[in-house]
Amino acid sequence: MSALRSIRGMNDVLPDDSHRWQYLEAVVVSVLDSYGYSEIRMPLVEPTALFSRSIGEVTDIVEKEMYSFEDRNGDSLSLRPEGTAGCVRAAIQHNLLATPARLWYRGPMFRYERPQKGRQRQFHQIGAELFGYAGPDADAELIFLLARLWRRLGLQNVVRLEINSIGSLDARAAYRSALVNYLSAHHDELDEDSQRRLQSNPLRILDSKNAQTQGLLDGAPALQEYLDDESREDFVRLCAYLDAAGVAYTVNPRLVRGLDYYNKTVFEWVTDELGAQGTVCAGGRYDGLVAQLGGKATPGVGFAMGVERLLLLIEALDLFPAEPVPSMYVMAMGDAAEQRATACVEKLRDTFPDLGITRHLGGGSFKSQMKKADRSGAQLALLWGEDEVAAGEVTIKPLRGDGEQQRLPEEQLSERVQALLE
Repeated sequence: MSALRSIRGMNDVLPDDSHRWQYLEAVVVSVLDSYGYSEIRMPLVEPTALFSRSIGEVTDIVEKEMYSFEDRNGDSLSLRPEGTAGCVRAAIQHNLLATPARLWYRGPMFRYERPQKGRQRQFHQIGAELFGYAGPDADAELIFLLARLWRRLGLQNVVRLEINSIGSLDARAAYRSALVNYLSAHHDELDEDSQRRLQSNPLRILDSKNAQTQGLLDGAPALQEYLDDESREDFVRLCAYLDAAGVAYTVNPRLVRGLDYYNKTVFEWVTDELGAQGTVCAGGRYDGLVAQLGGKATPGVGFAMGVERLLLLIEALDLFPAEPVPSMYVMAMGDAAEQRATACVEKLRDTFPDLGITRHLGGGSFKSQMKKADRSGAQLALLWGEDEVAAGEVTIKPLRGDGEQQRLPEEQLSERVQALLE
């Protein structure tokens, strides 16, 4: 029987890599906590209608990329392709929007795409959503939070902020009509993907990667010419907030985002260090989404960052801290020594709850145990043998540096360990 393997594009995170995930998540959570955001955890599976109603039935995600299926009751369900819709659904269902709310979430998302570096079928996001504030000060808070996060991670010089306003729904509809009229006259010059999007989702043509299509867009109507006054004023105020705080940005008039629920402000943090997968975080405002999903009209703005892409970026720049290693490796020779070592080690864990202590298991010669102790990266080795047990002592052997091996009474072990690790 052949061995089973993971599904293509859905990868295991192995122990050699998991500490990097833990590091990134810990830093992100620390920054989110400092801004007053609270964690919410949503199901991986939601009603398919949640995404078709929020993301948009004619978007690439809903049309081509979702993992959808019928359950035994005949209900259409989908693995979540993004986090905002589920977060809004949960906030409505559990009445979290009676007062303004700051929420964040993390976990796997699923889209059927061609797997490549930085783009998998199961990928992970950390996102935040801010509900109840209609002004650009809320947009600015999220951008400030992210700018602080990049500084914490050492990425501030390799990511840049691009912003735009896509206006109200009415303004976008008027612009959409003008853009379709213009591009229809150049239909045969568009790339195949843009031809398909012309009637279903024409705004996505603005961020086409095809050079010829981009050339055509140079003569297209500009979205900014169709902005409503409120969107225009809010965008000016947002830029003023960013200028006052010293957050650098570029206005990208072709930045539109691919989900139907966005309005007004949209933004992306991009990098040149990852090739084609240059967007590491993106978001924007979605003031109509709560009402669209059955809740009371509530403004909202949020973002989501790609965990895998950020991990690739931090790795490329060699910014990960050293892998945590056990500070002590404990060895014992013989049954009596095993029992004595076990009792003493558990007392050490009580005294030093944050200290890394690896207990050698499985027996073996002193030589083989020492090899494993050295490979562990520990600073100290503790050894119990027959002589130590008979004398009520323990041997301490430094594994790094120039310290000398010594034996001492067990009752002095905690004091000595404290001194050696300082």
